[in-house]
Amino acid sequence: MFSSFFSAPIDPTAQNFHPVSDRFGPSDLFGPLEPKDTEWTCAGGFVTETQIFYNFTEDGTTVMVQVIHSSVGLWPQIQLTARIYDPNTKETTWKSVNVSNFVTPIPGLDKRSSKSDQFTITHKTNSSDHPESYSIIANYGDDLKISLEAARPAAIPGYKIGQGAKGGFSYFGPDAEKPEGYVIHRFWPRFKATGHIIRNGQATEFKGPGMFVHAIQGMRPNLVAASWNFAHFQSDLYDGVSAIQMEFTTIDAYGKRGAGSGFAKVNVGSVVVGGKLATVTAQTTWPGEDQKEGVVSKATHAHQVLDPDTGYQQPAEITFEWSGPSVVSGSEGTVEAKVVVNVGPPSAPNGLIEKVDVLAEIPTFVKAVVSYVAGTKPYIYQWVNPATLVIKGPDSLVPGLSGGLEVEGPLYNEATFIS
Repeated sequence: MFSSFFSAPIDPTAQNFHPVSDRFGPSDLFGPLEPKDTEWTCAGGFVTETQIFYNFTEDGTTVMVQVIHSSVGLWPQIQLTARIYDPNTKETTWKSVNVSNFVTPIPGLDKRSSKSDQFTITHKTNSSDHPESYSIIANYGDDLKISLEAARPAAIPGYKIGQGAKGGFSYFGPDAEKPEGYVIHRFWPRFKATGHIIRNGQATEFKGPGMFVHAIQGMRPNLVAASWNFAHFQSDLYDGVSAIQMEFTTIDAYGKRGAGSGFAKVNVGSVVVGGKLATVTAQTTWPGEDQKEGVVSKATHAHQVLDPDTGYQQPAEITFEWSGPSVVSGSEGTVEAKVVVNVGPPSAPNGLIEKVDVLAEIPTFVKAVVSYVAGTKPYIYQWVNPATLVIKGPDSLVPGLSGGLEVEGPLYNEATFIS
């Protein structure tokens, strides 16, 4: 106990945020997923863990299925959510149910599979062109049931940023070996989905591309980030194209020179083209520093306007960019992609699904336990629009790619403001 009196004090200007996007070089960004990477950890101590399946159907409808495991207070809270949005009719279905009797692993399987009274998610290993898949059966009540099979193509592996046990992790606190918290994302950037939706007794079959993410926030959400950006683009052209991106901005307390130097941006993403995972990208943006040449992975807000509904400066236009070395053997070179989406100002929204008042969706028990609710008012803007992704890269991936190809497809994107 006396050792603490003689230990060196922590330098208040020491770096207390260690982004994954700085810990791996351009040639080391692709970290193939291992089985344990997408197993449920169900950790305690204000850890939020989630698995999300995002899908586009043939008619452009978005289908999202999510399981959220939140460790707060005396026991975990687990929710099963779904959002279905048809951009043609503007019809939205949103459901969130509290889960009972959550179990992982399912007997005979590993912890990539889980079940409860409301859902069963089974990870399967296959010996085909789609070496693994998830089977999801979700029951949200009498008015909504979803069945989904998500199969990952062999040429599009799942990934994290960087290889090994510490791949994917961004650490908070002055000592990355003994962090105060962490954030990690693991992705399947593209899968093929088939399934059906039963709404009010009417069954509808669907199929189309999608993506899967397993994410963990290893500290209170209000300490992890001040804001988030997310982009998900898919197209069946050129044997399969996808572009995904996840970005968070730290709060002021976590940065390169300790408290007060925050608002660092960490952006990770990938591009699939020609039915292959073509590049994995990651970039750190430190406030006040010029950007280094090399890998590009960023989201840029433009034409920001105060939204009276939320109190935040909402962008009317967002640009997502990717640039990184090809990870396809025999197709060396740089892969670049860019998409610009006009989401419109608050007075004239374009493709807006909803402005989600996050606190309104949190169960009452969680609100009573989590003290960070005071002083924050998180909102998630959700949009879906037809978009044009411009891609350049080696012609060995897709003929003509070196001159640039325009790929049409749906883009689902989110902008989250927390504080």
